[in-house]
Parts: sequence; C-alpha cells; structure tokens
Amino acid sequence: MSRRACILVLDGVGIGEAADADEYGDEGSHTLANTARFVGGYDLPNLQRAGLGNLAAIAGLAVEPHPVAAHGVLAPASKGKDSTTGHWELAGVHLAQPFPTFPHGFPQAVLDEFSRRTGRPCIGNVVGSGTAILDEYGAEQVRTGAWIIYTSADSVFQVAAHEGVVPLAELHAACQVAREMLVPPYNVSRVIARPFVGEAGHWVRTSNRRDFSVVSPDETLLDALAAAGIPRTGVGKVDDLFARRNLEGGHTRSNAEGIASLTDWLARGNGFCFANLVDFDQAFGHRNDAPGFYGALREFDAALPDLQHALREDDLLFVTADHGNDPTTPSTDHARENVPVLVFGPRVRPVALGLRPTFSDLGATAAEWLGVAFRGRGTSFLSALLG
Repeated sequence: MSRRACILVLDGVGIGEAADADEYGDEGSHTLANTARFVGGYDLPNLQRAGLGNLAAIAGLAVEPHPVAAHGVLAPASKGKDSTTGHWELAGVHLAQPFPTFPHGFPQAVLDEFSRRTGRPCIGNVVGSGTAILDEYGAEQVRTGAWIIYTSADSVFQVAAHEGVVPLAELHAACQVAREMLVPPYNVSRVIARPFVGEAGHWVRTSNRRDFSVVSPDETLLDALAAAGIPRTGVGKVDDLFARRNLEGGHTRSNAEGIASLTDWLARGNGFCFANLVDFDQAFGHRNDAPGFYGALREFDAALPDLQHALREDDLLFVTADHGNDPTTPSTDHARENVPVLVFGPRVRPVALGLRPTFSDLGATAAEWLGVAFRGRGTSFLSALLG
C-alpha cells in the first residue's frame, strides 16, 4: 500500500479553553492567543498560509482567504488534560474518569516500598515545577543519593536524580519499578525519569528524560494498524505514552531533532508515523516562558515548508496538539484546551473542518485513509478532505 499518514503533535499548543475548562480551573487559558499577545504578535507566515489564523483571533495571524491546508479545531472528550490522555484520544480511546492526581504527595507506603525495591531513600514528595524542585532538593540529592520524588497537577510520579550520582540505567530501572507499583488503586498515568546535571544554583535538567505510561485499556489506532500489518514509527516520546504497545521509535531530545527524524521518515518511511515535538510543553510551557514558546513556534514555522514539500501524492500530514500549556497564566501546568488541526497533502482540499467534538475524529480519519476499519470513538472527516 502506498498511502502514508503522520500525526504530528505540537505538545501543549492549545487554541483556547474547552467548554468544561472551568471544571479544571483553566478559564481564560488560550495558549496560542495569549502567547501572541504577550510577545506583541506573531510572525508565522507558513502557519498563517496553512489557515491557523482562520481558527481563532490571534495577534499577528491574519485570516487567510486561500489557505493551503484543511483547518479546524478538535475538542477534548476524555476526562483529563495530560499527555497520555490527549494522545490516547487522538488514537481513538476515551477516558470516562481522569487519572488520579496527588495534590498532597504520595502515600508513605508507596515511598517506603519504592525505597525498599530500589535501594535508595526518597526525599521531597511534594507538588511543584521541576526547576523549583531542583533548587530546593538538588543539593540534598547529590549529597545523599536519594531519589527526589515530586508530582504536579497532572497524574505523574516524577523521579529526579543527578546523572553524576545515579547512573541513567539505574534511574530508568527505578522508574520501571515505580511503573509496576503504581497500578490501580493508584493508577498513575505516567512515571517520569527526570535526570539533571550541574551544581547548586546552576542545576540543568538533561534531555535523557523517559516516560513510563500506563497501558491503554482499549484498542488504539496503533493496535488496529498492527493487526493490519501496517508499519508504525514513533518520533519523540509517543512510544512511551503507549507503553511501547505496537509502536517503537527513537527518542528525540529537542524539537529540532524531532523535525529531523520526521523528515527522515518522510523520505524513507512507510505506513504510519506518530510524532511529538515536546519543547513547547517541556521547555517553555511548564516554565511560563512565553518568548521561548514563540521561538519554538517560529522554529516549527520555518521547518513547515520542507515538511510539506516532502509529502508524496498519497500522504496525509496532520498537525495538532494534545492539550494546552499557556505560558502566560500563573499556572505552570497543562490547560484544558481545544487544539488546532491542520491537514496537509497533495490531495487535500483546504476546507474548513469546523469544531470537531473529539480528538478521536483525527485518528478515525487516519485509519480510513490507511484502509483499516478502526474508528475508535471518532468519526472520520476524510470525505471532507478529499471532496
């Protein structure tokens, strides 16, 4: 089969509060528009030509009368606003309940068992952002060799350790232990390895992060493609988010590396690619760095023409997001937002797709394009793309 499809997730690039944002404390969040206002307006000519400015009022992005991509907005239907939930919904799975969060830290019994099984004590067990956590506990971690345990507003068990004190292999193995422990009733969405380097006052988190996700309870788009014998490639952290079930891929340390890997797949790959560019979220959204966020958008905008030119006649490229992460709000956590979707390809009609009721419509469309019956919880909009 010559047809190919790629879902490219711009991690955290939301396009305005979802209908139920008030239930999450995210009223007023609008990652794209608020960031644009903060930096004095965008200069993103290629995303403008694609039709991004047709989807919302965003400073610097004019309405494009003749966009080059199909363009629309996806609303979240699953409960929750973390990366696992968003990617699973794109792949057809809805969650009726959000993953549990731990606003007061984890039960002592969990920490005791984790220490027993890994041979190191735990410090921290607090809620906070990664950089602040290192400022508070980094020196103690280096001195004692203990694990720094922390969480956030999301369902995450984060384990930080200095790479010069704890070998990466040991940190990753410890996170696998935590993953095996944090099943129901805890049911933590992700265990995240957070290695760092440096010294007091100058701690730096490294790019050797790893995510260990819970396993999807339902069939995903990846499972259906595997059953049909269609090759599947992951770029970025996507394979971790699906617990590596029917997806293998190379981890990338930056948006630039992710774009390079995607470009390589477009040149040589087959079947389906699921890619994530994490810098928007990890490097800038969680750190409330609006200028940095805009810089990442400009980097992607500059790369977009080459991605478009690499598309073959029977390719579809979906550019979307998994949640919001508004760097202009007081919160450093994800935001409950709708997400944009831009669809590129030689056969794509640049139509307005409107507001779709679930991220899963995207996965259903990719499935239909690739000739598999799977639709998950979505409805395909392929007929609108092809006319």
